[in-house]
Amino acid sequence: MLNRWARILVWFLLAIFAKPGFCAWHMDLQTPVTSISHQQYHLHVLSMLIILVIFIVVFGMLFWVIFAYRRGRGHEPSRFKHSSTLEFIWTVIPFMIVVYIAYAATKTVIDMRDTSNPDITVKITGYQWQWGYDYISGQGAGISYISTLSTPYDQVLNNAPLNPNYLLEVNHPLVVPVHRKIRVLTTSADVVHAWYVPALGVKQDAIPGLLRDAWFEIDQEGVYRGGCAVLCGRNHAFMPIVVQAVGQSDYDSWVKKTMEAMNPKEDPNKKYTKDELMAKGKDMYQTCAACHHEDGKGVAGVFPPLDGSPIVSGPVSTHIHRVLFGAGAMPAFGSILTDSEIASVVTYERNSWGNHTGDLVQPSDVHAVRLKGA
Repeated sequence: MLNRWARILVWFLLAIFAKPGFCAWHMDLQTPVTSISHQQYHLHVLSMLIILVIFIVVFGMLFWVIFAYRRGRGHEPSRFKHSSTLEFIWTVIPFMIVVYIAYAATKTVIDMRDTSNPDITVKITGYQWQWGYDYISGQGAGISYISTLSTPYDQVLNNAPLNPNYLLEVNHPLVVPVHRKIRVLTTSADVVHAWYVPALGVKQDAIPGLLRDAWFEIDQEGVYRGGCAVLCGRNHAFMPIVVQAVGQSDYDSWVKKTMEAMNPKEDPNKKYTKDELMAKGKDMYQTCAACHHEDGKGVAGVFPPLDGSPIVSGPVSTHIHRVLFGAGAMPAFGSILTDSEIASVVTYERNSWGNHTGDLVQPSDVHAVRLKGA
């Protein structure tokens, strides 16, 4: 019987360790790239090692006693009430272990809360279901944009081959320089979200009406992915986070390029053709597709459809006003998109799916509504 179980165990181990690519397969925390995530990883490993030692000692003694003192070998059980020595040992040792782990954990938590003297501060706003990034201090202050899922909707419906980073790719990642302290302020415009990037060791709730803060300082360049860690609605799985850490020179170039894109020298009186507006509007609409979907059908009970919408088919000025200044859960895009970009996306929405208004919205139309204000 013993030989049979031994053979089963050997075959089981061979099946696991002999599988192709086993050395590259593992289950562990993501590789840490910040001082905080390093501390978290070391605390995790320490805890697992202590648990492993306790497991080996406890079950080793248990199996040894069961095997060595079994009735079949003629042993009779000892009869005693207690042992002061054993009780002292199994009280003091666990107490020392708990104190040591508590000390290490407390030190890590204190370091996590030290958001003083940041090089760059970014306000992060959670929306159903995308993230808004506003650089409010440090290099890049004034930059604002919306980051939304860029996985094509055909892949979500399993109508196309999946990308390697399926549901983990965005149109605009959060770009930060390495070796700089980045403070993030999280809040929400609708429900509770949580900004979570495991490799950075950051998981901070985004709560409506409150500002929570955290920080990170990335050691090495790379792309780090995460997502919302709180169930925030139907499309919770479709609001990923991508952080791109770059060198200082690359960050300088990104800031310059982004600032120029945010403040382009546009001719407000320029007239665009329908083809130009529709082509540009289709690209811009990808920011809206996370909520309203590529087919314009929206989310029942949450986001109204654009296909056949009274806003889309109604007065042009009302449609422009909604995109510029937002309403309810919809963010205001007036500070993020230019007049020509808003003109193109409004034109696209009014002439797509079942909408055939024939309206061509020009930048001058958007500019006129912008001047009137909210």
